[in-house]
Amino acid sequence: MPSQYRKPRALTPGDTVAVISPSWGGPSEFPHIFEAGLNVLRGWGLRIKEYPSTRLPAAELARQPALRAHDVNSAFADHTVAAIWASIGGDDSVLLLPHLNRQVIAANPKILIGFSDNTTLLVYAHLWGGMVTFHGPSVMAGIAQLSKFPARHRTHIHDMLFAHKSSCSYKSYTHYSNGYRDWSDPSYGAELKPLQFSRGWQFLQGNGVHQGEVFGGCIEVLEWLKGSPYWPTPDFWQGKILFLETSEEKPSVIDVTRWLRNYGIQNIFTKVAGVLIGRARDYSLSEQIALDVAVLNVIRDEFGATTIPIVTNVDIGHTDPQFIVPLGISMQIDCHEQRISLTEPWLS
Repeated sequence: MPSQYRKPRALTPGDTVAVISPSWGGPSEFPHIFEAGLNVLRGWGLRIKEYPSTRLPAAELARQPALRAHDVNSAFADHTVAAIWASIGGDDSVLLLPHLNRQVIAANPKILIGFSDNTTLLVYAHLWGGMVTFHGPSVMAGIAQLSKFPARHRTHIHDMLFAHKSSCSYKSYTHYSNGYRDWSDPSYGAELKPLQFSRGWQFLQGNGVHQGEVFGGCIEVLEWLKGSPYWPTPDFWQGKILFLETSEEKPSVIDVTRWLRNYGIQNIFTKVAGVLIGRARDYSLSEQIALDVAVLNVIRDEFGATTIPIVTNVDIGHTDPQFIVPLGISMQIDCHEQRISLTEPWLS
């Protein structure tokens, strides 16, 4: 079944991209990393449009959520802008939500991409604006470092935003990085931390093929939305594939356990068609395994969801490379083939 959400058009060289800072003022703190990310976008033939808050000093930016929200509204309203890209994440974008213009955003579907604290904007534009949004690398975290990634990842990022494709089969990467070299040392540039071997996706449970519209984001940020008007209604979850990923703050296994229980008591695990857990940033192998045990214990044992697929250690979120995952697009989990795919176009 085609997505019920409106799909933004694909990018083409010459398009203008709005680069905004809806959370932390990273561009003012580390301009060399920001410029490295912008140069990647320019290399794709894109024009860059910045807004009053884009490079505002971090302390000043933090005091002005209304200004940040105004820039979000302005970027959606600007018909010369084809996509809106977050510079980086942070921890307070929930403060923007009361200032966002639902009518303007809903009337102007376009690519909105970011992750981490930008989960709030992705969820807002998805639920309240009725559009497909894109959980993926920000300008400073993932795009600035793009040349350091395998060629197939560079192709993945470009094709998810520029190509007219009807499907996408995700494939796990053999190695990953837990973030970046110290940005306070300009001599490092946009460098990754040393690569580590990945144990790949872990299919903890499930048989056959399961399909549903994908929804999710950073698990900590989603916690800040629970109980608010911006949290999905109970009937929203039916048939969804839920993905969750942890931030660079490295929440403990017991933290994740408690948050998952909150989904359980909302009966979400009895409604969704599958659960994906992103590869946890800075987790040791033993911690990754302990997380797998905890996820299975909560979803299967405590809340009785014994048939839905559960896949962990997926390349989503705060480790690199990370996939772009479009919220609202039909995703298929094939447990037998151990394959995760998008099964419809995500761009118009």
